[in-house]
Amino acid sequence: MKAPWTFARFLPLAERLLSRGRLPALIFAVARKGPRLSKLREDVGLMQALCLAWWRGEYRTISPKALVTVVAGLLYFVSPVDAIPDWLLGVGMLDDIAVLAWVLKAVSDELAAFSAWRHRQAPEKLRVVERLPDTPEALRLEQPKG
Repeated sequence: MKAPWTFARFLPLAERLLSRGRLPALIFAVARKGPRLSKLREDVGLMQALCLAWWRGEYRTISPKALVTVVAGLLYFVSPVDAIPDWLLGVGMLDDIAVLAWVLKAVSDELAAFSAWRHRQAPEKLRVVERLPDTPEALRLEQPKG
């Protein structure tokens, strides 16, 4: 399955973001933008929860390629400079939806495994793992060493 042409340029950006420890800034940008469509909100929320659990070292059972794909998809979602600018009312989110749908399909097995992991966790643990602090800097300080 081939990636959408507009998505490919976000893969190296995602790799750089991860290698530089900038994932918290993306997680906050996703939380601020928040999709309006209920199913999309659920899917983006799952990818955001995966990033939070990975960042905090609680869930590392994801391939590096799948993680980069998820991060690139979220970057595309929050980017105002993509194939169709988000400010174009009515059509601005169409490319975001298409790219996110592709990402969801491309990493569906990984997301299913993460979802199963979430269901096995105690609600108290998930509240801690998926809690979003007040700032990206506060989340950055929570990353475990090693």
